[in-house]
Amino acid sequence: MVGIVLVSHSPALALGLSDLLAQIGSSEVPVAVAGGTASGDLGTSSEAVERALEAVASPDGVVIIPDLGSAVLTVKAVLAERDDNGFVLVDAPFVEGAVAAAVTAASGGSLDVVVQAAKEARDVPKF
Repeated sequence: MVGIVLVSHSPALALGLSDLLAQIGSSEVPVAVAGGTASGDLGTSSEAVERALEAVASPDGVVIIPDLGSAVLTVKAVLAERDDNGFVLVDAPFVEGAVAAAVTAASGGSLDVVVQAAKEARDVPKF
């Protein structure tokens, strides 16, 4: 099953979204979070991103969804140091993209299908 890594500046935001994903029926989907700095402040930590990637590494691949710009830069720096191309950084809305990715992964979607679902969440109207 495709794993999901949520990268946020806020530990509480990342953990809250992870809880939401588990409660919408996707508790089987491996989800890891990298939120905040090593001291628990707002920011991003490359070490936390590394740990999260390892926690959900899968032969099926891993989708990485960041919240804001410097989270993207941190993930790109971490991925540049890796030879494994089974990790995909996705430009998707943080909450909606994560929900779409989790639901699609839970239904057995491939890495490409999960990536596409997360991206398409950008265009789904809320009302």
